[in-house]
Amino acid sequence: MFVLAQIPTPDNTDESGLIQLLLKRQAELNSLLEITKAINKNSATAVLYEMLEVILRVHLKIGEMRLLIKEGSYYYCGARFGGEFEDTKTLSLICAALQDTKSIAALKSSSNELLNHYDYFVPVFHKDDTLAFVLIKALDTHPELIVNDLNFIQTLINVIVVALENKKLFKESVQRERFQRDMELASEVQNMLIPHSLPKTGSVEVGATYLPNQNIGGDYFDFIRLSEHEFIWCIADVSGKGISAALLMANLQASLRAWASVEDDLSKVITKLNQILISNTNGERFITLFLGRYHEVTRELSYVNAGHNPPILILNNEVKFLKQGTTMIGAFDELPFINIGNEILAPGTLIFNYTDGLVESADEDVFIEDDELVSYLQTAKSFGVDELNKSLLKNIQNTHKAKMNSDDITILSIKIR
Repeated sequence: MFVLAQIPTPDNTDESGLIQLLLKRQAELNSLLEITKAINKNSATAVLYEMLEVILRVHLKIGEMRLLIKEGSYYYCGARFGGEFEDTKTLSLICAALQDTKSIAALKSSSNELLNHYDYFVPVFHKDDTLAFVLIKALDTHPELIVNDLNFIQTLINVIVVALENKKLFKESVQRERFQRDMELASEVQNMLIPHSLPKTGSVEVGATYLPNQNIGGDYFDFIRLSEHEFIWCIADVSGKGISAALLMANLQASLRAWASVEDDLSKVITKLNQILISNTNGERFITLFLGRYHEVTRELSYVNAGHNPPILILNNEVKFLKQGTTMIGAFDELPFINIGNEILAPGTLIFNYTDGLVESADEDVFIEDDELVSYLQTAKSFGVDELNKSLLKNIQNTHKAKMNSDDITILSIKIR
């Protein structure tokens, strides 16, 4: 541990010394005034550093200066002039040696060779937390004015550092507000994309539960009436969360609605969706989805499962998992295979579609197996679709004593009459 030499206290008892001190003080006040004006004008950080260099180099006649500013647990060199510049490793060692020093000190007598290169150390701190410090060498001043000059440097740096911190906090605040507004807008847009009117009468009854983990989610479902007797539905899970996932979801909906309205072949629809996703994300994101198409007169269901949790088809005590399809979309430039599944749906058939947030809550170490999920469905299959969704989720939460909120949860139940 090095010993810091004491800095002498000035003795300005003679008239010439007082005059010198008064002139110094006037120059200091003018400098602080100019810095304050620049801060009030919200001048750029680079401008403040330039003004600091002029004050220290020209007015105080300092030969070398290093301004080290604390950022988290590290320091970076905000401004410097004079001498041979140290590399990052050397500056890090200097900062480590000085980080616990709380007062202005002379460094010439230090046993640390990195420190005794400089003459003075001037810290700027708030309470016990160091915000920055300055290393000074070749301070050309009268011995009796050294303390005055160092105190002024400390005040000057404090004003600048606090201003920079305030600018940083303000910028972060603006960014947070902007991000929050973007999230709110994305949530509003996403809310408009999700169908809020689903059929409850006629030959089909449809109920949906949508619970995004955040304000906006990466799950997607849709129900599209194609003609008087035919409809298509989709449930999907977009990789990732937040705004990027929501944008992908919106793009998927637009693409699906466009192609489903002009193309009867589901293999061509899923191929187009894969091509669009690859083009938009360069293979960096993927989507699992299930796409079903049903004709109410012929009772024919055709479907393709693209790597999604297989929907569960239940009729009386018969259970089927709708697995036929292909891989997730967005993972390959061309889908390696496409198998279209086909079923004839008798009256009373339940098709239960869901995303993995319903059966996986990693934060709570909850993972629901297929048999357990089927058991819940068998218990609730006589309920209306909305009540079925609500009851099933509640049963899972109660059984596992879990909130099941680690991920987005989407449930789409369809009953065929």
